[in-house]
Order: sequence, then structure tokens, then C-alpha cells
Amino acid sequence: MTLAGLRPGRSSYKLAASRYRLPPIEKPGEMTVGFQDFCSKMVLHVDISEKSIINSLRLEEELGLQGKCVTSRKTEWVTGHGLTIGDSPSRVVQVYGEPTSRSPSTKNGQPLELLYYAFDWAGPEVPQVMEVVCTVPKDGTPGRVVEITLAAGSL
Repeated sequence: MTLAGLRPGRSSYKLAASRYRLPPIEKPGEMTVGFQDFCSKMVLHVDISEKSIINSLRLEEELGLQGKCVTSRKTEWVTGHGLTIGDSPSRVVQVYGEPTSRSPSTKNGQPLELLYYAFDWAGPEVPQVMEVVCTVPKDGTPGRVVEITLAAGSL
């Protein structure tokens, strides 16, 4: 279970920092650092433990991002099973099976659906939780994945 090539609970912040040119940590402690890819309009949020290990990763599309593109990292913004922002909710279920739970959600007034997956049955060697946030189908427009979170512990 990976997201953007990183594995919560196992990957170090040092690996994420070298891969995505994140700032160095001056003092270890729990914190969140973000990386913005202006070309693909993606933001990767990295939550770090006191031991500089990644606790969780959250990938989301930020529609307001604008900038000059040199090269896009869009091919990196996937889970280990190939799920990415923009995929349909049915693709999520096709790849990961039925979620542990589904619930309505909102962000900036937009109705969304949260698909929650608990992987505690797989043991401590894999991330334990994945949340996938999708838009709700409306006026003939299909739903799509807008955010993916993968965490070593519960959210």
C-alpha cells in the first residue's frame, strides 16, 4: 500500500524530501509538510511523526493552482494499485473492493462521498486506513475521486 511511491508507517521523511524537494526538518516533531505540483494541480500533504517517519499522506487536486509547467509528476500521483485523482468511484471499488463504510461529506459546500477502507486485518506491515473522497454524480456528470488519504494508523 503506497501513495506517490511512499508508504505510511515505513517511509522516512528523508525519502519524501529527496523525492519531492521538501524542506529539511530542523527539529523532529509531529508536523505536516506539503508539496504542490502546479502542472498536475496536485498537492501532497505529508504528516510526519516525531521519529521522522511518515504517518499519513493525503493527495488532493487543487483547482486554483496555477504556475509554469516544466514537467508534470502526474504519473507519480497514484496508489500502489494504480488508483489516482479523477478516477471514478466504481474504479475505486473495482481496485479495492467494497469499502468498510461509505458516508456523505462536504468540502467548500460541495457534496461528496467518503469511501473508508480499514486494512487492520492485513497486519501492521501495511498502512491501516485509506480514505477516498469522491464527488457525487450530478446532472449526468459521473462522480470522480478528488482526494486520497493513506495512513499508518486510524484517522
